[in-house]
Amino acid sequence: MSRLAQTHGLTDVQREILSTVRDFVDKEIIPVATGLEHRDEYPQQIVDGLKELGLFGLMIPEEYGGLGESLLTYALCVEEIARGWMSVSGIINTHFIVAYMIKQHGTDEQKDHFLPRMAAGDVRGAFSMSEPALGSDVSAISSKAVRDGDEYVLDGQKMWLTNGGTSSLVAVLVRSDEGHSPSETAAAPHRSMTTFLVEKEPGFGEVRPGLTIPGKIDKMGYKGVDTTELIMDGLRVPADRVLGGATGRGFYQMMDGVEVGRVNVAARGCGVAQRAFELGVRYAQQRHTFGKQIAQHQAIQFKLAEMATKVEAAHAMMVNAARKKDSGKRNDLEAGMAKYLASEYCKEVVEDAFRIHGGYGFSKEYEIERLYREAPMLLIGEGTAEIQKMIIGRRLLEEYRFQG
Repeated sequence: MSRLAQTHGLTDVQREILSTVRDFVDKEIIPVATGLEHRDEYPQQIVDGLKELGLFGLMIPEEYGGLGESLLTYALCVEEIARGWMSVSGIINTHFIVAYMIKQHGTDEQKDHFLPRMAAGDVRGAFSMSEPALGSDVSAISSKAVRDGDEYVLDGQKMWLTNGGTSSLVAVLVRSDEGHSPSETAAAPHRSMTTFLVEKEPGFGEVRPGLTIPGKIDKMGYKGVDTTELIMDGLRVPADRVLGGATGRGFYQMMDGVEVGRVNVAARGCGVAQRAFELGVRYAQQRHTFGKQIAQHQAIQFKLAEMATKVEAAHAMMVNAARKKDSGKRNDLEAGMAKYLASEYCKEVVEDAFRIHGGYGFSKEYEIERLYREAPMLLIGEGTAEIQKMIIGRRLLEEYRFQG
């Protein structure tokens, strides 16, 4: 383990899991990540390896075939995976959020049906909130579900699905106005939202009647993993595939999933920042200018000091947010802070490592070029910095309400 970003108080089992994952990252991910990323190639061999390690079931209870580990264990594993290649951590994260939502909010039948196969990695999850004109305003969702006997008919277009093509299960948030008058829906739009568990075939095109997954979205970074749209046109879903068995709860279910997802994004930021620091401090000791290593120049030492401090601080906040959630307490404040700080610090550490590399950082032969394109995604994933500040500000006003 590196000197930075140590986590105290771990059990022997947690340390063994992390050691295994780190070894896998060093041997199976880092050597091939840049090549796969440049080709925008799905890392099937890596995913198969993660399946063998049992990581798809890391937080799924043992009664369903998972490992029953904590959010902290999962976040630390994600940190290690993102250190190798952030796209791989994205493949795991969306699957994990859906499994978490089913575990927390699903009916007994839904848990029995999905969780064992999700733990084995045979069913891969994706979740879908965003829409083309939505941005961060989840209350403006326009996709709809209309009851028709024992089924619902879903129509609408969703956007930014990680694992959209490779998944076989998608948790989709749509509007369902059952039991609410138009005035009630207008006053509290989040109360009319429902999450549906939609099973489909992996792939692109029409993956089941009424459901189309167009081709991958071409992105600046975060390549390899498939990011797609989802188009529903008369998609029929059985009523027993409403998450939790009752409509109108979808917003709260999704926000619960996003809350743990923000811890995951913070962990990804920590992992990418750690790798950028590793690359920067190594290159600084290999490159010579003016007769000595550039690491011996005070300006570079200042950069390394700032980078290491940011890595350490982001890791500590991420661990705190995960432990708060594991304790059963509300952690939206801690998760928002961790996600905000880790993503911002990640961007800054990557840029400093890029600067240390000088002109070579601009070359695709150097790994830092890939990290430089990946870091910006963390600034917007699971809510932008501005959204995190709104969450943090509102929670602080709740905690420090002035009684005048």
